[in-house]
Formats: sequence, C-alpha cells, structure tokens
Amino acid sequence: MINRSAVILRYKAPAVAWINTADPHQEDPGITMQSVNQERTVYLISEGDGEDDASVAAWIEDNFRALFESEIHGWYLDESLWPELTGLKMFREWFDVESHSMIVDTVDAALEDDEL
Repeated sequence: MINRSAVILRYKAPAVAWINTADPHQEDPGITMQSVNQERTVYLISEGDGEDDASVAAWIEDNFRALFESEIHGWYLDESLWPELTGLKMFREWFDVESHSMIVDTVDAALEDDEL
C-alpha cells in the first residue's frame, strides 16, 4: 500500500454538453456520458485528505479550480473555448467525485515521475 488516496472525477450531463458544443469547427463529436467516463484521470492526494467524506470534500473545496482546469485542458488547449467556472456549485454540477482511500502498488519497481 502507498500513502496516498485517490480522487476520480465522473463527468455529468453539463460537462458532456460543453464538450460536444464548445468547438465551433467540430461537426459531430458524438461524445456520450458513457464514452467520456470510460477512461478517467486518477488524482493522487495525501492519505489524510482522503481519509473520509468530510476530508475529501474539504480537499475538493480547496482544489476544485485546478481540477476543473485540468479536465477542461484535456479536451481543448484553446482557452478561449473554455467555460467560465463560476464556483464550486458549477463544479459539482459538472462532476461527481469518487474517492478511494486504499491504494495498493502491485509493481515491484520504483515509482517514476515522467515530468522530472
């Protein structure tokens, strides 16, 4: 086990609608709720921040803007296409938060950061 917890964002209807309408040059993206949620980014957070629902909620309140931008950036690099994040309420309308407090590393090799 490693000393981290995990947060995964699940897209909701408003986020999927934005993906499908944001780029005026895209004719028919055909992104569905099922397809967008098949392969999700896993965000590792400190073990204490993922301890219980209250601590995860507090971590989300502190980090929702960065999470939102990370997800939107994954769809469109052109920031002029990005929606304006009006607050935590909008974040919650766009994403469900899934958290996992037990992370087991089953690989017998050192973790590497590919951005270093």
